[in-house]
Amino acid sequence: MKVLVAAVSALYGASQVSAFAPTRSVVRSQQSVVGVPTSALSMADDDKVFDQEAFIAESKEMRLKYLEDQAMFALKIACENYGNAVFPNAMIAGDVVITHLLHRMGYLKDGKAKVMVVDTFHLFPETMEFLREIEEYYDFKAEVFCADGIEVGDKAGFDKKYGENLWKEDIEQYDKVCKVEPFQRGLKTCGTDCMINGRTRWQGFERAWIDQFENAPIGGGLAKCNPIAYWTLEDTFDYIAKYEVPHHPLHAKGYPSIGDAKDTIPIPEDGSTRFVDFKFEGDKTPWLDYASERKGRFVGLENKDGSTKTECGIHVAGAEQTFDRDLWEEGAVKSVDST
Repeated sequence: MKVLVAAVSALYGASQVSAFAPTRSVVRSQQSVVGVPTSALSMADDDKVFDQEAFIAESKEMRLKYLEDQAMFALKIACENYGNAVFPNAMIAGDVVITHLLHRMGYLKDGKAKVMVVDTFHLFPETMEFLREIEEYYDFKAEVFCADGIEVGDKAGFDKKYGENLWKEDIEQYDKVCKVEPFQRGLKTCGTDCMINGRTRWQGFERAWIDQFENAPIGGGLAKCNPIAYWTLEDTFDYIAKYEVPHHPLHAKGYPSIGDAKDTIPIPEDGSTRFVDFKFEGDKTPWLDYASERKGRFVGLENKDGSTKTECGIHVAGAEQTFDRDLWEEGAVKSVDST
């Protein structure tokens, strides 16, 4: 240990050595330990022990602090260097973290970050109820967008115009009508020049190479800020637990991610993994393994080419040209076919 400290001192200078030295909670006196636990390992000095569990906990805290600072730096760029930063909030785990960060930074209160929500008319009832809860908790008001020509909350009107079973008859048309078009219209209505969203590399190979900033596939190069791009899902729930962040009630019922009620299931399906009172119950690995967050999403759905559905169309390349309604083409708005 002394050799390591000396080497670090020579490389970085004595003033920086403390950043590498373990704290007293990690290295303890051998004489002070009665019945040394299995995680406490003897070090080179006979009177010292290394507490592995304490080291891991401290390392995770250091990592989370760095990720917080990194995410807030990205949000600062998004909200202060652009005129209209907009956060499409789906109220999943990563999104509630971003909501909390925006609140901490004062951007919800001063309006530098607007929040928009797309209601597909197929969400869990708990989702829109939770929106109202966080609006009150953080003192902001989200702008809600839904299918064209339908009033917010008018599910009967949607069924009459587009058909109750649109998603069964034509999933791509459903995505167009209920997700992509309202999403694009919302961004344009809000005057968005920088879109904030909660995608992460940990969510799967489709997103494995995203960075904190990129050009969105909509709006002709609209800036896209991914403040938690480098977070794992475990980091996300660690943050929620650390700050006791309000989060979607369905996490307590076994859902790692929440989308439409029609194609979202618990993981595992028996609901044995839950996040309750800011801690996990059951085996958390089915949620926290790489690319597992969204395993319960788009269940039973296929694209027209027969491939398994993993995206709703909002974030894919060329999204503004996927359907016949491009809100950024000289301001023209084409009609949307209905069933």
